[in-house]
Amino acid sequence: MDTVRDIVVKYGFIAVTIGFFVYFAVTEPAFATSSSIFAMLKFASVTAILGIGVMFTMVVGGLDLSIGSTAGLSVQLAAMTMVFYNMNAGTAIVAVLLGGLVVGCLNAFLIVVCKIPDLLATLAVMFVIQGAKLIPVNGQSVSGGMVRQDGTVAPGKFDPAFLKIDRGYLGPVPLPVVIMLVVVVVAWFILARTSWGRILYAIGSNPDAARLAGVRVGLHRALAYIMCSLFASVGGLILVSRIGQGDVAAGSSSLLEAVAVALVGTSVLGLAKPNAWGTLLGALLIAIVLTGMNMKGLQYYHQDTAKGLVLLLALLFSFTVSRRKARYTPAT
Repeated sequence: MDTVRDIVVKYGFIAVTIGFFVYFAVTEPAFATSSSIFAMLKFASVTAILGIGVMFTMVVGGLDLSIGSTAGLSVQLAAMTMVFYNMNAGTAIVAVLLGGLVVGCLNAFLIVVCKIPDLLATLAVMFVIQGAKLIPVNGQSVSGGMVRQDGTVAPGKFDPAFLKIDRGYLGPVPLPVVIMLVVVVVAWFILARTSWGRILYAIGSNPDAARLAGVRVGLHRALAYIMCSLFASVGGLILVSRIGQGDVAAGSSSLLEAVAVALVGTSVLGLAKPNAWGTLLGALLIAIVLTGMNMKGLQYYHQDTAKGLVLLLALLFSFTVSRRKARYTPAT
């Protein structure tokens, strides 16, 4: 019985993902085409990258609720840089990454220096960003030729080179898929193959023991939140190049999806801890399910239920079926 349970815990979620893919491939012939598969991977890219960011905060026993707002801020910063100030793609990318760095440093300051609990600090920052990003644009989405608050017409437009972030290809592979895989590999290497990764896991498992061992817990927690916001900025770059305007609602639904796929990652291979490949699998499973539902003609309002069921299934694998307690220490 224990052997069966161990197999279910270790490979169950992978089997569920394969099962959904096979089901939709059999019932919807267009589902398994190369164009559909690349479209699914492209769809999953933003969620996976944001999930990787959340994963870093979970590794140190925290959670960043501002990640969706940070991605939305990146959308606004990129659009304003190019449309309002007529700058090129390179400048827009730098502005977005700097914006993410500022948010990450703010979160780190509030959590590590001011000793505000992770959830409360990032929740406050989330609301600040949601409101602040609307002030310079008077609550309007940013697009080429729009009229600014002072009555003048915005002089710039989206740089075609910037739009290639989402619409370009590396061979047959869409660039967002390449970026997603690079992010996942880098995150996996940091956590699984470097001393810093082991330190982060140690902090999440027992911060007091890590501190007694000479680890600068505050510094490493701060770096985890900065990494999270930088990944949010990368996801925001893909998102804004995808929609081609500074949509004020962009990123609003990203928080729940990012947290969901990061939590799903804890159930993969029975690891019972946040990890990069599990987070990627969670994003792919959600993309498979939503794509399949769309092909079957189900309405958009079924999607949140599907996401919730996927998360619930992952939690059952992690906390109910598994004999190992998931290594996620709630933020304090």
